[in-house]
Amino acid sequence: MTPVELSRSVLCAVRRAVDEGELAVAVPERAVVTAPGPGGCGDYATNIALQLARPAGQPALRVAEILRPHLAGADGVADVVVTGPGFLNIRLGGTASVALVEEILRRGARYGYANGPSADFVALSCPREVRAVVVMDAVARILRSQGAAVRTCCEAELPQEWVDVLGVRVDTVGDGSSGSSRPGESNGSSRPGESNTVGRQGDDTGPRATRHRPVAPDLPHYAVRPVPAPLDPLFLGRDAARWALLHPAEHDRPRVTDEHLVQRESNPLFRVRYAYARTRALSRNATDLGFSAEPGSVEPSTGQFTDQLTSQSPAPFTPHPLQTALADHPRVLAQAAAHRAPDRLARHLVAVADAVLPLLAVVLPRGAEKPSAAHRARLALAEAAGAVLAGGLSLLGIDAPEHL
Repeated sequence: MTPVELSRSVLCAVRRAVDEGELAVAVPERAVVTAPGPGGCGDYATNIALQLARPAGQPALRVAEILRPHLAGADGVADVVVTGPGFLNIRLGGTASVALVEEILRRGARYGYANGPSADFVALSCPREVRAVVVMDAVARILRSQGAAVRTCCEAELPQEWVDVLGVRVDTVGDGSSGSSRPGESNGSSRPGESNTVGRQGDDTGPRATRHRPVAPDLPHYAVRPVPAPLDPLFLGRDAARWALLHPAEHDRPRVTDEHLVQRESNPLFRVRYAYARTRALSRNATDLGFSAEPGSVEPSTGQFTDQLTSQSPAPFTPHPLQTALADHPRVLAQAAAHRAPDRLARHLVAVADAVLPLLAVVLPRGAEKPSAAHRARLALAEAAGAVLAGGLSLLGIDAPEHL
């Protein structure tokens, strides 16, 4: 169950409470579902009871207690606990986690993408500054993944080395007043959900010469103007340069140094790419051992690893943080698109990588041990994490290498 689906379940619980006369409120259009905060528990938490307390004329704790049984009865929800002033903490059932992994493996790197084109048509513009152009390129990719049609415009012609090294492109140069395409019309730009460079995972088209096509003034417009890069990042190469410019928030000054090239744990880009490469290596090694991924419970049966969990062995794997991070991926993509903030996606990929690393050491059988259902389930979870990492890096215009 994804956060979007869980949000719908929360709204359904509110609607049932209203229909049964337990609450006299207007059902809100959306319910925010996040990871539990300090003092919380379970997989997710929502503040919907605090949101409805005033219009309902009742204390938030009372509203939470009214909603709790309605939400606890929803498909995929194992338990609901009220904490603090009225937060509903939700624990998902085991079948929900299996369904999540199955969905990610089915959709692959396109997990979290919109199911089809939307009615949104967005015009992005930026100054002729390297970070602004890279951020605009990433924003356009993320918007297209959410079904929007996008046109990009730079105030001046791009240097050819930006196109060659950074893989950026724009649809128009300068200002225009007519001749733009609407969704469904051909304008030479990528279709919704497609990327713009050759040789990157999930991409379909390559960098092309800048086209002088005007953008209609009546389109929804967003000016991309992040804090400029302190120096030319081209010496870092495409992947490290794009990460250096995209990982900081738009209002933060980027650090354009060779720290983005070092292969050590302190480098977030290295951790993300290393985690992806390890998931691919696990799949290859599992094939050599004669077993494949199969979504299921990642916990071993009682006593299965009693003899193996010694002081030299890694600690038993706790799946909750990784499953929560994977389920949160569609929401992160939607928020990154809505706020034109690729840094949100970059930070989320770091969180996924950090959550998957404890899993990697316990995926494969050890010694004479035979592959079990738990091994197959862990491999499936690792492959799902790899799909999310590859898809997210592709949207940032960064390669996800299978060998690192």
